[in-house]
Amino acid sequence: MDGVLVVLSIAAVAVPAILIRSTPPIQPAVYSAGQGRQSVAQTPEAPPPPVEPIEYRALEPEDARAFNAKVPFVTGPNPAARPFRFAGDLDNRTRATDCLAAAVLYEAGDDAKGQRAVAQVVLNRLRHPAFPKSVCGVVFQGSERTTGCQFTFTCDGALARAYPQAYWDRARKVAAAALAGNVFAPVGYATHYHTDWVVPYWQSSLDKIAAVDTHLFFRWAGWWGTPGAFRRVVGTVEPRIEQLGPYSAAHKLPEVLAVEQEAGVLTGSFAPAALPHPSSDDPVTFLVPLDTLTPDKWPAFAQATCGERTRCKFLGWRDPAAVPARAGLAWEPAALNAMSFSYLRDRGAGVEKQLWNCQLVSRPASSCMRRAIPAPPPAAPATNIRSDLPPLTGIRRSGDTAPAPGPSAE
Repeated sequence: MDGVLVVLSIAAVAVPAILIRSTPPIQPAVYSAGQGRQSVAQTPEAPPPPVEPIEYRALEPEDARAFNAKVPFVTGPNPAARPFRFAGDLDNRTRATDCLAAAVLYEAGDDAKGQRAVAQVVLNRLRHPAFPKSVCGVVFQGSERTTGCQFTFTCDGALARAYPQAYWDRARKVAAAALAGNVFAPVGYATHYHTDWVVPYWQSSLDKIAAVDTHLFFRWAGWWGTPGAFRRVVGTVEPRIEQLGPYSAAHKLPEVLAVEQEAGVLTGSFAPAALPHPSSDDPVTFLVPLDTLTPDKWPAFAQATCGERTRCKFLGWRDPAAVPARAGLAWEPAALNAMSFSYLRDRGAGVEKQLWNCQLVSRPASSCMRRAIPAPPPAAPATNIRSDLPPLTGIRRSGDTAPAPGPSAE
């Protein structure tokens, strides 16, 4: 009997162990697109894929269109990207805005829908670890080469073709909105696109997810094309791009910009690229560092910046570090106290006025700014309240006779 018990005890331990070793591993459930779900890996299986220079198959445009039409769109969800909000200071935001504006303008022309799609791809790349950590770095990646840049306008000489200022203004609005959280949902997490009359070699390794007019949009297959791959913390410092100097004051070297602004004051004519751009949250407000100009030149620079606008607010600070990131912050007490000069224009109301910080610049009192006075702190609660007073006996109306005092105890 003891022997039987021993055998049973051994079997009770050994059989489950054998089953555990021999049972195949459980695979995650996979659902077809018709079932509406598909399991997604939570971690990457390999390093980020390489970013390859653009090379095209030798096909005529009509043959390329026919080839592209035969490539199916991937099934399954195409989620919209998360909103992106640029966190850098005003100078870096301006450089980022102008880099993104150049990308949307030279890639999509003066077409708002196409521009928004291009902007979304740039920001998707910005969040992906396969690409540079700055907006300008993404846009101008590979531009040092004559071929193989990521956005062809950066290395094929297209920047020598100047667009009208009105085109730049519209492109900057699209760029500023994208950097402030605007999302173009149709292209999802696309990191690549091309027109339908070319076929790049990288196309066969990516998932085709969307079409916007004549442009086709792609994302990487596998984990690197899922939302989890786009969670990198991006940088807040944007490099100056020399190629954008003719179109952007923010991308000029400070000494070059100072010379151009000085020349503009002397001649009364400023190059458009030497003038600042409006705030991203208010198209008639300009937030301007004034460290490169002497105070006597501020009024001429303000009038040149406002141009022919009917309404305009030019707000300037001698200390560049004091310039607020957007117009909504310009009226905070700290920003107002640090402000050096303002030029306000409203021709409809007959207003055109210059105001100065007279603690910095000597001017007549009528031209001086009012200093922002902080609100007084709330009064402290009353103390030393007597508790030995008798309770109130009631409220008398006006004209009522006060009751006669009672007899004294004395």
